Amino acid sequence: MSVESDVDQAAGLSEPAAAATAANPALLGLMTFLPAGITLGLWFIGYLPLDVPGGMIPIITASAGLFLLIAAVWAAQLGASAVAAIFGVFSAFWLSFAILLVGATSGWWGYTAESITSVQAAYLLSFLLVFILLTVITLRLPVTFTAGFVFVDITFALALGGVLGGPPILFTLAGCTTFIFCAIYAYILADGMSQELGGKAYPLGNPIAK
Repeated sequence: MSVESDVDQAAGLSEPAAAATAANPALLGLMTFLPAGITLGLWFIGYLPLDVPGGMIPIITASAGLFLLIAAVWAAQLGASAVAAIFGVFSAFWLSFAILLVGATSGWWGYTAESITSVQAAYLLSFLLVFILLTVITLRLPVTFTAGFVFVDITFALALGGVLGGPPILFTLAGCTTFIFCAIYAYILADGMSQELGGKAYPLGNPIAK
């Protein structure tokens, strides 16, 4: 998910101009996404108590939500609209998730024990549909990105099933799929960092759609 720019060579020069490294806001976005993703996975599998979700608020707000927003703005300033949209929707998820958790743990938004399930289900379903759309419309990216989006979709579907009264194992499975998409994004981050530091590119696979 790098932001590419061409460096033109001046006509008539005997030596080619040195290519400048293009700015890549994806490095910031992926690096700050991972701590929140890992924390979410730990919550799903029960390492963090499922009935005390408020412990996730600081990391999902200050790490993922805030810095993904910064990465989105940075990408937009570089003219990378697709990158900005991807980081923007993930920032929107993490920030709104934090607000949802604040309401669920403090009672600020007037949630009741009877209404919280429907609120959570509507929230998960809305983002599930958006992430499925994102998966489909980004099939022109290397297949590694598609795999990451697919596991995000699976995670949301499992979490939705758990919220709607499915067996607790659904949350554990959601934790496992969360760790899988975190590992995929970590691999993409490693590829970007390797190229940024003058190393080789990692294989990311061919796009499904061309």
